Amino acid sequence: MLKQANAISEELIEWRRDFHMHPETGFDVQRTAGIVADELEKMGYRVKRGVGKTGVVAEIGEGGKVVAIRADMDALPIFEQNETEYVSTIQGKMHACGHDSHTAMALGAAQLLAKEKLNGRVRFLFQPCEETADEEGKSGAQRMYDEGAVEGADYVIAQHVDPTSPVGSIAINEGPSGGGVDSWQAVIYGKGGHGAYPHASLDPFVMLSHVIMGLNAIISRKLDPFEPAVISIGAVNGGFTENVIPDKVELKGTIRFTSLETQKKIREEVTRVFEIVKILGGNYELNFLFGGLPLVNDKTVADMIEAVGKDLLGEGNVHPMHKSLGAEDFPEFLKDAPGAMYTLGTRIEGREVYELHHPKFDLDERALPIGTAVLAETALRFLRS
Repeated sequence: MLKQANAISEELIEWRRDFHMHPETGFDVQRTAGIVADELEKMGYRVKRGVGKTGVVAEIGEGGKVVAIRADMDALPIFEQNETEYVSTIQGKMHACGHDSHTAMALGAAQLLAKEKLNGRVRFLFQPCEETADEEGKSGAQRMYDEGAVEGADYVIAQHVDPTSPVGSIAINEGPSGGGVDSWQAVIYGKGGHGAYPHASLDPFVMLSHVIMGLNAIISRKLDPFEPAVISIGAVNGGFTENVIPDKVELKGTIRFTSLETQKKIREEVTRVFEIVKILGGNYELNFLFGGLPLVNDKTVADMIEAVGKDLLGEGNVHPMHKSLGAEDFPEFLKDAPGAMYTLGTRIEGREVYELHHPKFDLDERALPIGTAVLAETALRFLRS
């Protein structure tokens, strides 16, 4: 399979560069989705367009098990700073997270699998809007799941590029591997007044200081030390001049977790911290917005990906994943079927490493046939097992 993937490397590069030059964000991925759907139909797939607003679902084969392969298609609202022949042609939009390559490699895997005699079915999930959400707070994976994109699937697999790891390597492990995410928003209400007469007002900044201290104590004093979690404040807005105490302060933040029990505990403790405001004489509003589930790789699927990686790339090129509380909406597809995501080494040797979402992010395109082969071979082995 790796040999076959290498044989179509020029096509993989052409797809990837075309997507990179024409980035689309959120659910507005009509051009990308149109190309994907057209290519899949030419390969002989049964294609559904407009799933989850602008997603594409394609299936090939008959009966038996169903292995689903997911790829995200959306870019980011970033001004690209690279100077390549395939630099983004749309100002303010860039494939800075590698979704252009995810789409290209999934198309490559689809092409390879279309030539195989399948003992079952392979279903491709080309997803919009992984990086953000719509006006109702739903991402592309959530929208596609709601419309039955993974209904009947036995396994779901995905990959993500890793610009810090060398080409020719992958990383995979079972169990918790990425964070779930909640956003939260709050308003602390006090009583405004003159900065020279604080005793005649109720300073929301003073109350905010107590809230900040309380929030920072939740992880270290309220949670099991072996349970990974994060609470961060990302924005504080209040006041408009130096000698006036405002009547309110607004703040926003994020919560990360690896279990739903921890998510529930954090929400309870954050709410408890904000009750300090009432004790100090003020009031508050607090709202949580569910962002996504934690990534928990299924052991059976992770073991299969690991075995495929060792056979294709050599045992020394398969490593444990670097776990983080960065969030991905791929776990939405794992609600009803076991699955796993692995990372693919794409580091460019001799160049400074630019992380995901950086305006100078890029990848070594020699990794494209590797990711293509791992996806295709993993799907084949599940259907044959």
